[in-house]
Amino acid sequence: QVNLVESGGRVVQAGDSLTLTCDANGDTLRRYSIGWFRQAPGKDREFVAAISWITTVYEDSVKGRFTISRDNTKNTVYLQMNSLKPEDTAVYTCAAGSRFPAVYPGDYLYWGQGTQVTVSS
Repeated sequence: QVNLVESGGRVVQAGDSLTLTCDANGDTLRRYSIGWFRQAPGKDREFVAAISWITTVYEDSVKGRFTISRDNTKNTVYLQMNSLKPEDTAVYTCAAGSRFPAVYPGDYLYWGQGTQVTVSS
């Protein structure tokens, strides 16, 4: 059984930084890659970043601004977001189930409930 819980979302100003966390259970981080996705109102779910044991991948619009990392001792994956823009506003969700860091939601099996990030100009 895989359980994922996101936290850290809040309202921030444009240009601010914010760190989201994805808390996983058991050996989830050892068995699967973890991806971050986001969905804004009226829009499709969008890939943000993913991490495996050997590599990380990022959506083009967040490269250089966002950093995905993991702390294996805490069973936690982080999404460090810098230079936030209003267009980053969305519900951010972490996912597991892909052996490699896939960019398509259909490649993941398990999903958290999401955390809201709002960026004001």
